[in-house]
Amino acid sequence: MEGEQATSRKAGNGEDSIYWDKSKNRYIGAVSIGFTPAGKRKRSKVSGKTKTEVRAKLRKLRGELAADGKAPANYTVSQAVEEWLSKGLRGREESSLAMYRSLAKNHVIPQLGYAKLQELDADTVDDWLLGRAEVLGDEALKKVRSVLSRSINHARKRGRANSNVVELVDLPEGRPGRPSNSLSLSEAEAVLRAKEGTWIHAYVVLALLVGVRTEEQRPLTWDHVTTEVQGDVQPHVDVWRSVRRKGETKTVMSRRSLAMPIQVAQVMRDYRRRQQQEFTAAGRVWRPDGLVFPDSKGKQRTSTNVLRSFRSLLRAAGVKNPEKWTTRMLRTSCVSLLSAHRIPIEVIALVVGHSGTHTTERVYRKQLQPVIRDGAKAMDEIFGQGGSKEVSGQP
Repeated sequence: MEGEQATSRKAGNGEDSIYWDKSKNRYIGAVSIGFTPAGKRKRSKVSGKTKTEVRAKLRKLRGELAADGKAPANYTVSQAVEEWLSKGLRGREESSLAMYRSLAKNHVIPQLGYAKLQELDADTVDDWLLGRAEVLGDEALKKVRSVLSRSINHARKRGRANSNVVELVDLPEGRPGRPSNSLSLSEAEAVLRAKEGTWIHAYVVLALLVGVRTEEQRPLTWDHVTTEVQGDVQPHVDVWRSVRRKGETKTVMSRRSLAMPIQVAQVMRDYRRRQQQEFTAAGRVWRPDGLVFPDSKGKQRTSTNVLRSFRSLLRAAGVKNPEKWTTRMLRTSCVSLLSAHRIPIEVIALVVGHSGTHTTERVYRKQLQPVIRDGAKAMDEIFGQGGSKEVSGQP
């Protein structure tokens, strides 16, 4: 070892260098991989007990660099995922960040976190996905696979991975998902009468009869709600919300304006008037661009807060097992009622914001029936002043 130390020399610019690190009691080999924006040289390093070992590792590292950039040998899956979570999702809503963090924490890092990214192969990813398929449904499994794939692509762009093996592996079929509940016509009528005069009543009416998503309703502001007929413009709600903080929508179909049935427009007018009166009584200023469904502090309600109030309304309406319901099922019920009223699937897809009929058929297939009318008009007919009509095929 001492003899090897004696023959060492200072490397020239651009050459590999090998030196003895006394603190680590090992030889260190360094490869120059360019310069930082500030002009400081960047190096990728390997170590070994002898110079011969280090030279072999440097040759391997050089081969990796020649193949595709500057991928470090010891960079792990966990590091790639954590870096993507912290840097690759900037501008997303906190709810989306929380979802991705949860998927990474529970389904990626525990199983693959210690694996070196350069050594991760298709067989390992395939086995991992098959294992996750035993506990996750199709949509969750797709998201988990996406976390790993996007993390690796993020690393590739920064020279920390040579390839993305996830792209070589087919997505298996996940476990069967829990079937969605859907309100029957009589249950829907009871729900529409429950807790009238409260914010959750207006919230449920808007979701059930118009098909607005809960993530669109919670941040909804009054300047996106038109409750009066204005010339040729009918009452409607603009739902342009997405998971992006700057407000741009995920797809073209995510930005849509939905006509409100007559009774929905009336409910929203009455609710707005009560809200204005409550603000005045509390000495608060009501704003036309303020939240439609704010919490007691004037902030946007959390999904948990809405769910708790929704289940309380279901109990008041006499719906069985309200603890098994989620607010998403209001959209399922909206689709069910429209389909049972013979609205074409193309129209239903437009109402619920799908870019085509595939998602509508796949997600709501148990609620759909072969189908001719506009969604708002249909809801007025279903729940109109003339009383309810029996709807064939209603769940």
